[in-house]
Amino acid sequence: MPSIPARPTALAWQVFRGSEAVRRGPLTSHQLRSSAWIRLRRDVYADARLDRDHALACRAAALQLPADAAIAGPSAAYLHGVEHAAGFSDDVHVIVPRDAGLRSQRGLRVHSIAAPHVTSPSAGAAAPDPPRTGPARAAWETAVWLDPVRAVGIIDTLLARGLTTYAALADLARRNAERPGGRRARWVFDLADPAAPSPPESHLRVRLVLAGLPRPVAQHPFRLPNGLVLHPDLAWPDYRVAVEYDGHWHADADRLHADRRRLNQLVGAGWLVLHVTSRRLHGDFPGLLREVRSALAARGWRPSRLAG
Repeated sequence: MPSIPARPTALAWQVFRGSEAVRRGPLTSHQLRSSAWIRLRRDVYADARLDRDHALACRAAALQLPADAAIAGPSAAYLHGVEHAAGFSDDVHVIVPRDAGLRSQRGLRVHSIAAPHVTSPSAGAAAPDPPRTGPARAAWETAVWLDPVRAVGIIDTLLARGLTTYAALADLARRNAERPGGRRARWVFDLADPAAPSPPESHLRVRLVLAGLPRPVAQHPFRLPNGLVLHPDLAWPDYRVAVEYDGHWHADADRLHADRRRLNQLVGAGWLVLHVTSRRLHGDFPGLLREVRSALAARGWRPSRLAG
């Protein structure tokens, strides 16, 4: 049987600087190269049993940050609980004072600002998260730094979970209107909708709007004559057109049966219902767009003509 790698108690489940661990004596340089540890960054190691998620990447980056720096943007959103905001291999976004001298490098995206707005981690935690910007500020940074489709998906979740509010975002947009990216942030905020139940549905909604279609309503309530209220994923109530996103859970036969029965009732009430899969969204969006545009046009929608 393979031997179990030795882990000093002081370093178990920790992220640490390798040079410091060797200098203080818990490990030798040879032991540091064992399977007990994973190298995350230059001179930064971690217990290999830790989950390889974005939180681990943030903890590794934090060991090399200067004073007054903070995790920011989508990385901060992840630390606030938005799991889809970033993955283990994604860049860690940080803000640092302009005079810090830190530059972007592999795995680290550095944004220099005058004064970071930081939310401190919980005191006394066994493995506390590093300092990060608050949820509203993270939403503003995400809106400015990321493409709008991905940014809106993250902001939808921040709003849906009550981590921030439309009022807080509007206030932040107003106070930062003259900053670089201020107009872009306000535009992205206007696209957000906390009613979207999943990131793919947020992405689908935004891509349809950016392609020139009228903005759909997420989870629009429609009451049937028998009193049952249906909530199609995306709907254009004026045209009675709906789009349903078929996620991974549709592999569940019972849920698929219930979902199709619900949608049949919607069709029976005079709605056109189109289905979108992940494959169509990511691999054939132009074809999907044509189908939705045709459905809306069949129900009377006409694209507005631009002046000139």
